[in-house]
Amino acid sequence: MNKMNLQVLFIAVLSAVVRGSSAQQDGSICIKANAQSCGECIQVSEMCGWCTDENFLTVGAPKSARCDDLESLKDRKCKQVENPRGSVTINTNTPVTVRKDRSEKLKPEQITQIQPQKLTLRLRSGEPQTFKLKFKRAEDYPIDLYYLMDLSFSMKDDLENVKNLGTDLMKEMQKITSDFRIGFGSFVEKTVMPYISTTPARLLNPCTGNQNCTSPFSYKNVLALTNKGDEFNHLVGQQQISGNLDSPEGGFDAIMQVAVCKEQIGWRNVTRLLVFSTDAGFHFAGDGKLGGIVLPNDGRCHLENNMYTMSHYYDYPSIAHLVQKLSEHNIQTIFAVTEEFQSVYQELKNLIPKSAVGTLSANSSNVIKLIIDAYNSLSSEVILEPVGKLPEGVSLSYKSICKNNVVGTGEDGRKCSNISIGDEVHFEISVESQKCPSPGKQEVIMIKPQGFAEKVEVILDFICDCECAAKGVPNSKKCFESSGTFECGACKCNEGRIGQICECSKDEVRTEDLDANCRKDNGTDICSNNGDCVCGTCECKKRDNPAEVYSGQYCECDNFNCDRFNNKLCGGHGRCECRKCICNANYTGSACDCSMDTSTCLARNGQICNGRGECECGTCKCTDSKFQGPTCEVCPTCPGVCPEHKDCVQCLTFQSGEKKDTCKEDCKNFRLVKVQKREELPQPTDQPFPRTICKERDENDCWFYFTLAVRNDTNEVHVFEKPECPAGPDIIPIVAGVVAGIVMIGLALLLIWKLLMIIHDRREFAKFEKEKMNAIWDTGENPIYKSAVTTVVNPKYEGK
Repeated sequence: MNKMNLQVLFIAVLSAVVRGSSAQQDGSICIKANAQSCGECIQVSEMCGWCTDENFLTVGAPKSARCDDLESLKDRKCKQVENPRGSVTINTNTPVTVRKDRSEKLKPEQITQIQPQKLTLRLRSGEPQTFKLKFKRAEDYPIDLYYLMDLSFSMKDDLENVKNLGTDLMKEMQKITSDFRIGFGSFVEKTVMPYISTTPARLLNPCTGNQNCTSPFSYKNVLALTNKGDEFNHLVGQQQISGNLDSPEGGFDAIMQVAVCKEQIGWRNVTRLLVFSTDAGFHFAGDGKLGGIVLPNDGRCHLENNMYTMSHYYDYPSIAHLVQKLSEHNIQTIFAVTEEFQSVYQELKNLIPKSAVGTLSANSSNVIKLIIDAYNSLSSEVILEPVGKLPEGVSLSYKSICKNNVVGTGEDGRKCSNISIGDEVHFEISVESQKCPSPGKQEVIMIKPQGFAEKVEVILDFICDCECAAKGVPNSKKCFESSGTFECGACKCNEGRIGQICECSKDEVRTEDLDANCRKDNGTDICSNNGDCVCGTCECKKRDNPAEVYSGQYCECDNFNCDRFNNKLCGGHGRCECRKCICNANYTGSACDCSMDTSTCLARNGQICNGRGECECGTCKCTDSKFQGPTCEVCPTCPGVCPEHKDCVQCLTFQSGEKKDTCKEDCKNFRLVKVQKREELPQPTDQPFPRTICKERDENDCWFYFTLAVRNDTNEVHVFEKPECPAGPDIIPIVAGVVAGIVMIGLALLLIWKLLMIIHDRREFAKFEKEKMNAIWDTGENPIYKSAVTTVVNPKYEGK
């Protein structure tokens, strides 16, 4: 094929790309990527591999067909698969500190609470790498505590109690650590209207009446961190109350300066505590506009002579800005506030990690107990967090194994609670990347426990290309006119070239029939409608199922359009090649649905189809239409085996029956064995071949028993030689029974009649007795006698 025959229009290339991409929209993730090199392939997913076999691709397959999931490449007989995997390398692994001698004094930099300290992860896109961290709270770990107090007038009583805080707090903290330092700072408000009165007199003494107050100020660092409690008491004792106009205070300005002015405050890389004591609310970002201050807080240190000098210039910091700076400098905040503002600072605590809220008494008398309780609460919980923003496409997931083997996942996987000094907890951290940055570029992330200075450095080394790419040959002769780099078994084309061996140029075109080389037998279908014509060569479409492929010079073949049997391609007994089934051994047929194995046709007697049919495709085809069943053993219209052979058994054993005259001819294939007891008849379970037990009746209503088996075309019969005939009836008992029955029935009827008569007589007598009792007459006179004298009474006679 000359050069002109290998070139196509750029328009044709674009249309092929569009058609190809639409065909792959629903395919597997590896196939949809349409990777043109090994590096592109491995970045798609950790399940994708690149076949480096030089002769791997079939005719019509695109270069991207080298990129497929690992199982599919194995099924496609790829011998060499490029599939780089990630790894975890521990660079620094200093064990956590275990004190053998409690009197031993260690510097902060000599104490290790988290292990390991530095790792390198080789990350491949989509493949997470997991490493383990150990955290142990060290004994006698140093503590720096800075007490930041509101010195507005309402805190006058509180200041008196704080003046002795230094030595008292030192004594209590000595129970926790021998290395404790304490500092003090105070705040009031921005020194502009409307937060304070700017009249000259009020600037000197902002308090009313006879109160002597110091000039208002924003924030003052009174005492840098020191281990001298007496010095704390002395300097705090010299402090005076000040005043302002509005209720909220400028505490956020002070917190920002305490966090960022590391040198002036004297922070060490140890546990850092900031106690914020107030009895009022706070101003935050945006409130500065009331005083004409619009510049956002810059988050930098502006202390001169221990005074914050830019309060009139920069606005209050936002809560998010404070969270960032406190976390960045590992400062744990304790809000000691009055009960009135508990709810406000509880909401603030929920926004600031590693913070606590305690209720301050009206005069701050309980401040030491509040600090100790808050410190114990904060130090008993460890929460992991990344420092700063993660690189694009990188994500972290956590799993914690805390005390008593309590396992936490998700958001709970970042933390462990109720940790005492000396307790060890473990974390499993998975790092996953979804994309590859610029080749050769490394990223570094830091992971640390909130409120602790120690960090774990994790170097991310991204796998962006295959190892075989380093052995690539630029301008290789294996690529068309040396227009590509031969690497990982394929040509990686130079700019402006495409095709499997970079045989096409996007700029050189021709006006003749571009698809002529892609039509089989000068037909009308391009690539059999199963592919795209690129550079005069068919590149077959990809299917949703990676195992299903088009192939052939014109994509006329496939491995999924063969005949099916039982809904299986080639019946599951062969492979599909170019739309025809290539059957396995012992199978034939267009769908490999015909088994040549005759074992399924063997009957129990060892004969194929019981001698009544032929075995075709593993199934009996009965030659006699009367017989059915898997081995032609069933005959619905035939008499049973027992009735069928009844006459022969009867004539051979008892010389009776319908065949007694033709017995020798009709029953010559019978071998008869007589037994004297019925229990001696062979049972079906006793024989290696089928045997039937029979019970038949002869013309005299006698039962005879036999068993029948067929062996080598001979009917083997075992028969019980004594038939069971029914005995004649016994007349005397029958007659006696009938007579006795009649007599009994007669006696029963007489008894019933007699009973009825007695009942009737008793009822009549009872009736007579009743009527007799109801009769009324004089029993002393004759009821028939009538007197001859008649007495008449004059009705007018009144008896006078």
